[in-house]
Amino acid sequence: MKSFLRKIVLGAAVVGALGAASGVAIAQDINIIAVTHGQANDPFWSVVKNGVSAGAKDAGVSIDYRAPETFDMVAMSQLIDAAVNQKPAGLIVSIPDSSALGPSIQKAVAAGIPVISINSGSDVSKSLGALLHVGQDEYSAGKAAGEKLKEMGGKVAICVNQEVGNVSLDQRCQGFSDGLAGTVTILPVSNDPADVRAKVKAALSSNSDIDTVMALGASTAGEPSLAAVADAGMTGKIKVATFDLSADFLKAVASGEAAFAIDQQQFLQGYLPVVFLANYAKYGLIPGGNVPSGPNLITKEKAAQVVELSAKGIR
Repeated sequence: MKSFLRKIVLGAAVVGALGAASGVAIAQDINIIAVTHGQANDPFWSVVKNGVSAGAKDAGVSIDYRAPETFDMVAMSQLIDAAVNQKPAGLIVSIPDSSALGPSIQKAVAAGIPVISINSGSDVSKSLGALLHVGQDEYSAGKAAGEKLKEMGGKVAICVNQEVGNVSLDQRCQGFSDGLAGTVTILPVSNDPADVRAKVKAALSSNSDIDTVMALGASTAGEPSLAAVADAGMTGKIKVATFDLSADFLKAVASGEAAFAIDQQQFLQGYLPVVFLANYAKYGLIPGGNVPSGPNLITKEKAAQVVELSAKGIR
C-alpha cells in the first residue's frame, strides 16, 4: 500500500515537472478549502492539518483549513455551506455523520465544486457525490484490532469512545467487538484526558474481569487509559491498545506497557486530497477510486522507529 501511495505522489510530482519543463502555465491562484470535524486541540487533527499544509506547498496552491471548536455537526454543516459560497477550486471534507452533513456536501457537488472526503465517511462518500475517499475502513480496522487482542488473550474489554455519535468511531467499536468475540462494553467519554482517566479507572474498579482496553484515539483516550491502568496497579496485566499514534503512547508500546497502536497515516489524509484536487484543477487528473491510508498495526517491534516522526507531527 505504501508503494501504491508513493507512486501516486511521485506521479503528481512528475506531472508538475513535465508541465514546467514544457512551458505550460500552472495557475497559482487555486484555492482549496478543507472542513473537518476535528477540534484544534486534538493532536490527531493537527497531523492532518500538517499534511494539508504540506500538500498545498508542494502543489503550489492555497489552502484554508476549518473545523468547529467542538464536535458539532450543525456548526460543521454551516462551515461547509460557507465554503460552498466562496466557490473554491476544491473542497475536502470529513463525514462523521452523513445525515447531518450530506445536504451541505451535495450542495457543493451541485455547485460544481470537486469534493474529496477524508478520514470518515468511506461508506457514503460516493453516494454524496465525492470524487473519492482517502482513509481507512473503520470497521475492518476495528475487527483486526479485536482479533489481535483476542490472540493476546483478551476476553473482557471496554471500548473507550471519546466521540459517541461519530459513525466512524462507532464502527471501530463494532469491529473491535466482533473481532474480539468476547465481552465488550462501550465506555463513553469526552475529549478531556482527565475525564477519560477517571472514567476508565472507575470502569476497572467496578469490573475486575476487564483484561483489555481499546481506545479510539492515542492522545485523547489511549494515554489517559494507560494512566488509569497504572493508577489501578495493573500495568502489564491489562492489555491497552489504541487507534492512531502519539509519541508517548508509542513509547509505551516500545517498552511493552501497551499492546499496539493502529496507524491510519492521517498525514496522508491531509496531504493527498490537496495534491489530487490541485492536479484535477490544473490538468483534469484524478485517481480512479478510493485511496486506503491505513490501517497499519504498530507493534513493539515497529514502535521505536515511529516515535520521532510522531513527535514531529507527521505520524
